Amino acid sequence: MGVVAADINAVEIVEKGDGYAVDDFMVELPAGSRPDSLVSACASVPGVEVIWVSHYPEAWGLQADVDVLDAMTEDPEHAEVILTTEAPAVFRVTWALLIDRHTGAVVAATDLAPDLDENAVAALGALDAVYDRELPEGWTPGWGETLIGVAPFRSANSIVLGRHGGPEFMKSELARLRHLAALAH
Repeated sequence: MGVVAADINAVEIVEKGDGYAVDDFMVELPAGSRPDSLVSACASVPGVEVIWVSHYPEAWGLQADVDVLDAMTEDPEHAEVILTTEAPAVFRVTWALLIDRHTGAVVAATDLAPDLDENAVAALGALDAVYDRELPEGWTPGWGETLIGVAPFRSANSIVLGRHGGPEFMKSELARLRHLAALAH
């Protein structure tokens, strides 16, 4: 990263396995630098693979989970809506929905979330367990392939996170989602 003068602001170990690790680097590139130069520099290192590159708002940090948990604790009656509203920043996803598992009704949605009819809600799959999956292009009219992560709340609601273009949800992300959903009451 130093080859392209990237300034590392934060590093998060996302997942570890036998012989590999997935790390999330928050970097600042010099003015005029393009992200593809950083990807090329990283890919030139043996054994390194770049999974995802994205732009994050200034001052983003590893504090996102704590901040959303604080907000949920301060207003427990609206904790599920708070987590749904804040999910794009906390989980680096495109959109989030809060869905009533029994009726299929959308209770809350972020700005970029799709408008779902009964068929689109059914396309999400069961909403009573923690899981991730890829929805095929056209899963709802006008939408391409979408990766989703799902977690039920203790109530009749579930949160659905949507991500376009990747990366796939990591086990650690689903564990965080499950944990935050369990803390909402």
